[in-house]
Amino acid sequence: MRFEEIIGQEEVKRILISEADEGRLPHALLLTGPEGCGKMPMALAVARYLCCMAKPAVGRETCGTCISCRQWEQLIHPDVHFLFPIVANKARKKENCDDWMPAWRELLLKNPYFTYTDWIQQMEVENSQPVIYTRESDNIQRKLSLKSVQGGWRIVIIWLPEKMQEAGANKMLKLLEEPPAQTAFLLVSEEPQKIIGTILSRVQRINMARLKDEEISEALHQRMGIDEEESKLVAHIANGSYSRALATITTGEESSTLFQQFTLLMRLAWSRKVKEMKAWSDEMADLGREHQKDFLQYAQRMIRESFTANLHLAELNYMNAEEQQFTSRFAPFVNERNALGIMNELQEAQIHIEQNVNAKMVFFDLILQLTVLIKNH
Repeated sequence: MRFEEIIGQEEVKRILISEADEGRLPHALLLTGPEGCGKMPMALAVARYLCCMAKPAVGRETCGTCISCRQWEQLIHPDVHFLFPIVANKARKKENCDDWMPAWRELLLKNPYFTYTDWIQQMEVENSQPVIYTRESDNIQRKLSLKSVQGGWRIVIIWLPEKMQEAGANKMLKLLEEPPAQTAFLLVSEEPQKIIGTILSRVQRINMARLKDEEISEALHQRMGIDEEESKLVAHIANGSYSRALATITTGEESSTLFQQFTLLMRLAWSRKVKEMKAWSDEMADLGREHQKDFLQYAQRMIRESFTANLHLAELNYMNAEEQQFTSRFAPFVNERNALGIMNELQEAQIHIEQNVNAKMVFFDLILQLTVLIKNH
């Protein structure tokens, strides 16, 4: 990934390239921002820029021809190390990040704008919650104690540092406090508020904004061959996320499933059919935790969209055709009298799922609460 391949984010590119050219780039950067804004592509571009052996002219791109750049094309640079959440599996002999590298490279090369859900599916561990194990910090310390293979920069890219086990985060803190010479740490975070404060205090944070509709639209048209009018519609629905734009045009089975589960939830809450409500909650409880969290996030978005639909302002609509058709009938049941209450129940359910509370209890309590709130319209 090169800077020129990143969608938008021109000011961030300018700052990072300038700091690298002038030798002022901090040894530890934290890239944050909403999903799909290009945090991981930016980290990859910074790392490649530092590693290029041709030493690009000020403000110019990497050469693309040196051995380092050629290695970057396949993500096999020997001085670049990745840390990311995994699920250790002794049976499959995949107990650390190095064991998962083939799957990680495949996903990054296929789509550097991937999401957490994409990675879960890539690992085929939908029923587990990945973490960055403490031993990964030990592995990085060992690797950085060795000399650089190519005599240049050594890079550590940490995706979702908020997923680090506490002991591992404290060990990583020591590396950030006294980093080896010519070593850069690039942290890519979705929820920086969950990173331990001592690490946050030792990194330079760069906030990346949502992408503009026109930037997403142009990328879809140029890279995916999407018709201009359709690309504009998809870009608007994506609401600043290129990841969501890609998901919209592929219309995967996962998106359709979330929509069907949401509409069934709302219909059952309205009809108050207890037997069917219990069956729905049991079915949801049998799904993996990550899917349950995805569903609750999706439900919150649909409630926001339904509430906004009552304003009849098309520019505030971020739904696909199927969602719009459902919302045209459902929106009147979501208003100022119950919208906040519904959102609170969904958010509370999400918190409980993240805390591993019994899922059957969580979803049955949720649908019971919604039966009261939906009627209060």
